[in-house]
Amino acid sequence: MAKKQPVSTSEDKETCVLIGLATQNQKREQLEEYLEELAFLVTTANAVSKKTFIQSLTKPDSKTFIGSGKLLEIRDYVKAEGIDMIVFDDELSGSQIRNIEKEIEGVKIIDRPNLILDIFAQRARTSHARTQVELAQYQYLLPRLTNMWTHLQKQKGGIGMKGPGEKEIETDRRIIRDRIALLKKELIAIDKQMATQRSNRGSMIRVALVGYTNAGKSTLMTALSKSDVFAENKLFATLDTTVRKVVVANLPFLLSDTVGFIRKLPTQLIESFKSTLDETRESDFLIHVIDVSHPQFEDQVEVVERTLEEIGSDDKPTLLLFNKIDLLENEDGEVSGSEIIQGLKQRFEKDGFDVVFMSARDKEDITNLRDLLYNRVKELHVKRYPYHQFLY
Repeated sequence: MAKKQPVSTSEDKETCVLIGLATQNQKREQLEEYLEELAFLVTTANAVSKKTFIQSLTKPDSKTFIGSGKLLEIRDYVKAEGIDMIVFDDELSGSQIRNIEKEIEGVKIIDRPNLILDIFAQRARTSHARTQVELAQYQYLLPRLTNMWTHLQKQKGGIGMKGPGEKEIETDRRIIRDRIALLKKELIAIDKQMATQRSNRGSMIRVALVGYTNAGKSTLMTALSKSDVFAENKLFATLDTTVRKVVVANLPFLLSDTVGFIRKLPTQLIESFKSTLDETRESDFLIHVIDVSHPQFEDQVEVVERTLEEIGSDDKPTLLLFNKIDLLENEDGEVSGSEIIQGLKQRFEKDGFDVVFMSARDKEDITNLRDLLYNRVKELHVKRYPYHQFLY
């Protein structure tokens, strides 16, 4: 008889505290929203957040990011409660990590980019995704090498004390640089292979799903393509690009689901996931999936638009799909969900966007989406492949 696998409980998970800094450029209200998302990231990484600390400074402290007084407060709580790690919502420099580790010994110090990289590493399934994540991790690690690898710290100065510490550091830096160079070569080879695959897909229009992480892209992919695509109520459920052939009426096109975007996405990830984002860059039409039930969905829309601009895909024709209308709640009982939808529809249609409101999970209003997709894909198809007009 097969043994039952042990079930993971909250007692088995690492515990952490979350740290946020309110500055003149990042107001407290905005920070609280970021920290809610950071807590969701921690949950996705299979850890448990126990407490949140917020510090207010004009600008980050150059030595400890949050200042020595707040750091002592956090140290006392962490030691009293036996916390495993401290998670900062912003990126820390190597010297800041070292200074914090000196003050709070025996506790892991993680910043938001490092946490996101760890989640990507957990969720990478294919060799392509694993290579991309490993490259991003090494690029993140290299400038922090002297601070994160404590066994490589420099030895004290003085006569007879000039040990091999400096040589060890340089050796490991060289090893990491060599590994980065090798991974980049591997990704170039993979990129060429994937580019060949994309070029061999025939004369079909390409449509890409884009959006903030956990907006419902994979659920929508399943609804449109009628094939199972992994979807989960966690951040970054999808890392590898999924491409499906979809037929609306008699018109076929390719639909791709790519990695979701998020605030403060590590630049190393954007660079290493270039080939994955090529599906978006080379698409003919975008469906921007928006979680309209999220209180800050407009901020999320701005994040996606900025990321699309960064990768050179902000000029593509786009359909705005406001998803999860089944979760849309009234605002203090004064504004109904239908009024919110009507206001958004008027606003974005005025700007020339095609707009759809639906629940991908319940497939509500899927017919309207299919009709819009048919019309837009047909227009693009006629322009590019006029000799295929017999299809319509």
